[in-house]
Amino acid sequence: MPGVDAKPPSSSVDAGWEARMAQLWRAIDDQDADSFVAQVEAAAAELPPGHPVALFERACAQDSTGHSDSAVPLYRAALDAGLTGLRRRRAVIQMASSLRNLGKAQASVDLLTSELEAAHDELDGAVRAFLALALVDLGREREAVIHSLVALANYLPRYNRSLARYAIEISAKVS
Repeated sequence: MPGVDAKPPSSSVDAGWEARMAQLWRAIDDQDADSFVAQVEAAAAELPPGHPVALFERACAQDSTGHSDSAVPLYRAALDAGLTGLRRRRAVIQMASSLRNLGKAQASVDLLTSELEAAHDELDGAVRAFLALALVDLGREREAVIHSLVALANYLPRYNRSLARYAIEISAKVS
């Protein structure tokens, strides 16, 4: 049966392409939005059609130039195409932020709440911060404070345990 043994496309790209993309992102403020998007689109076109990294970078370009409505379907496509690693997590966070910007705060909360269960990495604080923003939009400010405090606790030079404990105390009052 054709396609049974087919593997999803790899999320990897060569180092040269990555370096060019990083340079493009560093220069985003030096050019107009249309030019930037066109350059990202050209770089993405160098990868095979449907490549998850190309879809992700295209989504980021749309998002970064104020087009959340165009970014969301590209983030979804990148995730569906098998985006992995930090880019996968970034796609979830950024798509949730875009959904919130589009007035879909509950969809944002749903995505980020399930992302809390994902493997932990340096983006944990970002997940909680964007979740807090979406919760505020839904009028759930106490829950937003809990997530903000938990995120902040990881970055303080002192009082980490105390702040985390206070967040748990607030959480018990919300439940």
